[in-house]
Amino acid sequence: MQIFHCASPPSHLPIAPNNIPQINKTSLIASSSTLKTHKWSIGDDLTLISNPSIHKDYQTGYRSLTDDFCVKHEQKLKEAKRMLRKVGENPLEGLVMIDNLQRLGIDYHFQEEIEALLQSQYTKSNATTLGYDLYEVSTRFRLLRQEGYNVPADVFNNFKDKKGKLKPELIADMRGLMSLYEASQLSIEGEDILDQAADFSTRVLNGLMPHLSHHQARVVGNTLGNPHHKSLARFMARDFLSDDKNPSEWENVLQELAKMDFNMVQFTHQKEILQVSKWWKDTGLASELKFARDQPLKWYMWPMAALTDPRFSEQRVELTKPISFIYLIDDIFDVYGTLEELTLFTEVVNRWELGAVEQLPEYMKICFKALDDITNHIAYKVYREHGWNPIDSLRRTWASLCNAFLVEAKWFDSGHLPKPEEYLKNGVISSGVHVVLVHMFFLLGHNITKQNVNLVNDNPGMVTSTATILRLFDDLGSAKDENQDGKDGSYVQCYMKENNCSSVDTARKQVIHMISQAWKSLNKECLSPNPFSPAFTKGSLNIARMVPLMYSYDDKQNLPVLEEYMKSMFYDKLP
Repeated sequence: MQIFHCASPPSHLPIAPNNIPQINKTSLIASSSTLKTHKWSIGDDLTLISNPSIHKDYQTGYRSLTDDFCVKHEQKLKEAKRMLRKVGENPLEGLVMIDNLQRLGIDYHFQEEIEALLQSQYTKSNATTLGYDLYEVSTRFRLLRQEGYNVPADVFNNFKDKKGKLKPELIADMRGLMSLYEASQLSIEGEDILDQAADFSTRVLNGLMPHLSHHQARVVGNTLGNPHHKSLARFMARDFLSDDKNPSEWENVLQELAKMDFNMVQFTHQKEILQVSKWWKDTGLASELKFARDQPLKWYMWPMAALTDPRFSEQRVELTKPISFIYLIDDIFDVYGTLEELTLFTEVVNRWELGAVEQLPEYMKICFKALDDITNHIAYKVYREHGWNPIDSLRRTWASLCNAFLVEAKWFDSGHLPKPEEYLKNGVISSGVHVVLVHMFFLLGHNITKQNVNLVNDNPGMVTSTATILRLFDDLGSAKDENQDGKDGSYVQCYMKENNCSSVDTARKQVIHMISQAWKSLNKECLSPNPFSPAFTKGSLNIARMVPLMYSYDDKQNLPVLEEYMKSMFYDKLP
């Protein structure tokens, strides 16, 4: 049971507000019936194919971006930067423009400008209030906190009445309530005012929706179902563009830039997935290990979501490689291997001696030798580019993963159902998140010091919180991914046994609450000062944000939201 082991689709998605984000894209309703019949794949000629093809443009090989296009993009970027400096002179308008940049997924072009504006606003603002307008206070709080500024939740006390409740008159401020709900998603443990804000804004906005126009209801629904902090910006950019019916001059410029930028990033992703597919095909593992999943496109979705800066192209391609082995080794443990074989394999991975491979069955020899090759390849690349040899760290993560897999295999073989705490402690490791984030840490090459290496080796809070979110979200279901006849239990089952609980719904509510708490822990780790780089921190958050897309099943055990994400990122153009 790990990061790419997909448990069964839940019969329905958990309620999102104040807990976890729910994929609630109204655009998917119309398209899901079409998407179910399509499988996105890589053709023998290394082109991206939708089968059957919906549109001739959905078969895409290498194409080039013209010099003229790149020049226009650069000019539009310069124009947008000039406007940001001008608009930023107005504190509120500056906040709105920064919010737009982030929601359009183009903020990476403006990091210095955004930092300067936020620093100015933080310095000039009263740290205890940030103002008295609900929309402005909520937006400023969110933007400052997500960039690591120490902004207390007490800034919302001005909106309480004498009884300590949020003032009833706030219900008339729909824009402010949506911003308040967005701000509440950045809460950490103990911030009761943000919990109250989330409950209040959710209740009021849900009550308003039947009385709103179709467009307004869609905007509110998207906010509640997909809060910005817990969503992938580029995936939501299409909805954000369509929500803006009367754009200002600077909004028009940003939208034009976003459309051009989206095309450039899409071109980059198309090239990367073809590189990944060629690598996977060249390994020969798909043909040698027939039982294993053959899904390079799906595996690539994780690094594509985690590392959004187009400049991390090489890192995305390289990170997909260990991810593929998490899938592969999971299939060995969950589907194919006997307990005796799995024990031998785990011993070999822990010793990491090629001479010990001879005791393994042939299919395990093939797997381990390929794992050794890719581990050495990545270690050499990191050493060459960053001057640090991570081979011991990388091997240690694989050993930990296999040890956790073996624990679960023994539980299944003996029929033992562990206590929930024991299950989750092991499940955090078997999620595979630690393997992914350790590889990502070294591939990025930022802040590699002995102290930070020791920290990332020891499963820091940023890693365990992300892993907990994935593990528990996975366990909200009980069937298996596609045709995988797996052997995994779930936290839901462990909880029901431990608490003599006969209601699955009760157990699921507990899991949803725990996911909400894990998000608070992740917020604390990522939004407070930490020794990791912004790219690594954002990558950890993005792994958690990707989870709902990977586990939002329909009643036929398909993943229509993930397929829509693939389609959006590889083929569709922004409107």
